[in-house]
Amino acid sequence: MTYKNRKRLALFVLVIGLPIYIVIAVTIMSQASRFPKIIEFLTYVVLGIGWVFPLKWIFVGIGQPDPDQK
Repeated sequence: MTYKNRKRLALFVLVIGLPIYIVIAVTIMSQASRFPKIIEFLTYVVLGIGWVFPLKWIFVGIGQPDPDQK
């Protein structure tokens, strides 16, 4: 995938994907009052950092100059 396409995909993930993920996470956590405190804490941790690992490859090097450009 080219640098330009990864940059566009990263923008799409941040503008569209992340708000959708937040709505899903809030929906899950609205049920968390029924969980024990340790399970609730672990759910917050997993939901808080869980989206980063599958999408890490998109964001690596996005802030750097375009390596494809001469």
